[in-house]
Formats: sequence, C-alpha cells, structure tokens
Amino acid sequence: MVLQSTRWLALSYFTYFFSYGIFLPFWSVWLAGNGLPPETLGLLLGVGLVARFLGSLLLAPRITDPSRLIQALRLLALLTLLFAAGFWAGHSTVWLLVVMVGFNLFFSPLVPLTDALAGTWQRQITLDYGRVRLWGSLAFVISSALTGKLVTLFGYQSVLVILTLGVAAMLLGMLLRPSVMPAGEIHQRQGAGWPAWRQLLVTHWRFLGCVSLLQGAHAAYYGFSAIYWQGAGYAASTVGYLWSLGVVAEIVIFALSNRLFRRWTARDLLLLSALCGVVRWGLMGWTTGLPWLIVIQILHCGSFTVCHLAAMRYISARHGSEIIRLQSVYSAVAMGGSIALMTMLCGYLYQHLAGGLFTVMALVALPALFLRPARQTAGQVNVQE
Repeated sequence: MVLQSTRWLALSYFTYFFSYGIFLPFWSVWLAGNGLPPETLGLLLGVGLVARFLGSLLLAPRITDPSRLIQALRLLALLTLLFAAGFWAGHSTVWLLVVMVGFNLFFSPLVPLTDALAGTWQRQITLDYGRVRLWGSLAFVISSALTGKLVTLFGYQSVLVILTLGVAAMLLGMLLRPSVMPAGEIHQRQGAGWPAWRQLLVTHWRFLGCVSLLQGAHAAYYGFSAIYWQGAGYAASTVGYLWSLGVVAEIVIFALSNRLFRRWTARDLLLLSALCGVVRWGLMGWTTGLPWLIVIQILHCGSFTVCHLAAMRYISARHGSEIIRLQSVYSAVAMGGSIALMTMLCGYLYQHLAGGLFTVMALVALPALFLRPARQTAGQVNVQE
C-alpha cells in the first residue's frame, strides 16, 4: 500500500507520540503498580533516560545515507515492539532493567531519524513541517488523556496494554510505502568518526549551545510545575488543563508556522524563542495567579515550539548525511542531555528555592539571546505547501 509522503510522515509522528504520550506520564504508574519501591522505580527511570540519550547520540548517526532512513525506522520500530513485549515476560528488577534499556535505546532514535527524514523531504518535495509535526503533538494529548481515563477505569495494567498497541500501530504505519522515497546522497557521505563529529561541533557550536539552553530551561517545568502549582492550591485537574493548554498552543503554532514564519531565519526564530522563554520563566517564578498561568502556558508555543521550528529550519538547510548527524546531536544533547542535566540540578534548587527555581530558568535562557548562530549560517528554508 502506497501513502502520500507527507501523510506517511504525519502518521509516523502520530503513532510515535501516541506511544510516547502513554510512556512519559504513566510508565512510573505501571512500575509502581507492580510493587516496585520508589528507589528502584527511580533507578529504572534514570537508566531509561540514559539509554534514550545514548540511543539518539550513537544509533541515529549510523545512518549516513538518507535513502536508508525508512529502512532504519522500520527496524527500530520492530526492535521497540519486541522490547515492549518483553515487559509482559517478567517483573523482576533485573529483567525490567534490561528491557527498559533496550526499549529506550531503540525508541529514542525514532525521533531524530523521523525529523531527518522530514528535513530530507523538505529539499525534495513540497512539505510544511509544522503542519505535519502537529499531528505528533495532537497524538500526545489524545493518548495521555485516554490512558488517564483507562487507568482510572481498569487500573495500572491498562498502561502496558495500550503502549504495546501503540508501538505495534507505529510499526504497521511505517511498513506502508511512501509515494516518494528519500533520495540518497552517497557521494556526499562523510565519516562517522571523531574528526567528523569534531568538525560538526566546531561548525555548529553556537546553534547547539543556544538550543540546549532554551530546551534545558524547560526541565523545571517538566519536573516540578505540577508539584509547584498543586502546592499553590490548584487541583490536579486544573494542573492537567494548564498542561493541555500549553500543548494546544503548540499545535496552533505548528499549524500556522509556514504562514507566520515563512520569511524568518533560524536566527530570528531563536531570538523570539529566547524572549518568550525569559518572559515565561520569569513570570512563573513571580506569580501563581491563574490569569498569569494561562499566559505562561500560552507562551509554551514560543519557548518550546518556536525553538524546535528554528532547529528544524537550521538543520534542513544542511546537506546529505550532515542533516542526520546534526539532527541526532540536537535530539540527544538539546532535547535529552541538557534536560536530564538540568532536571538533576532542579531537584536541588527546588528544595531550597521553590518557585525561585523558575527565575533561575529565566537566567538559563538569557544567554541564548547572544549565542544564536550568525545570520549567514542560519539556514533559512522557505517551504510552501
């Protein structure tokens, strides 16, 4: 069965983030439901986070020929499904540790490789990345809400059931054939050794530093916003609505990105994202008033979404295997490593500063204003639908 390439990509994003919307919020619920103590639960989640980082950094760059991206995605989806099935086989700590490592190791590279495929297709066909990527955000909202309802009705066991179904659907969708296959550029292949990595880091250090600061500043929000707002007197349902508002704002900007930012460079988008981040985290450290929290959550579309759009615009302006390599580093460092590092730091800061933690995040985002890549290397790519 052949599917239009943009729809194939949208389906891949939808099924991946549908699965991720189950795993990220509710996997700790499933682990706790199996009787694991908090310290073991923390160990498993921490090991999984490390495996995600290594998967994006080490596995994704192995694909140096863009024409092999779809084959790689199918193989990774199959391995992810096999390890998801492994969770059914036993609940001992050692077994869960092994399966957690395998699941995260193969699940995490799917994002940078799918984004690399989007970047490759942006150079081949008419593709509005924002309107394709929004299906992932929509799927995350749907699956997290659905899983929450199922857990309420049927208990923690439903988490593994729906996760397995979600990963299976992802594999089946990727087995479909896109109407346009990504074009290979074997003549432009570069080595994957240290010289190639060093050249990449030297060339793009300003971009990587900027996005790492902007995305890393979200660690306090991801890890401590719910606790902070509940401590301020808000019900868990209100906190859930606030989180949903942020994702809705994200979806709107993804949908309108081509219309709003057609003539913007990556440098311009990073400026907007940095300004939104400084304002958002500054407000969050200053007040917990509901009207301001609504503004803070709407700003999620600037602090996160605009930053991600800038990264995709910057990366898609590269060529051949550099797209895959840079996409992998962005996913591993900015979307993984920086958030993991900041999360560990935020635990200490929140204990001593409480809401002042978010003011610190505003200071973390501030240097991004000056680290933005130079205009001539920002790599504006205009795409029309």
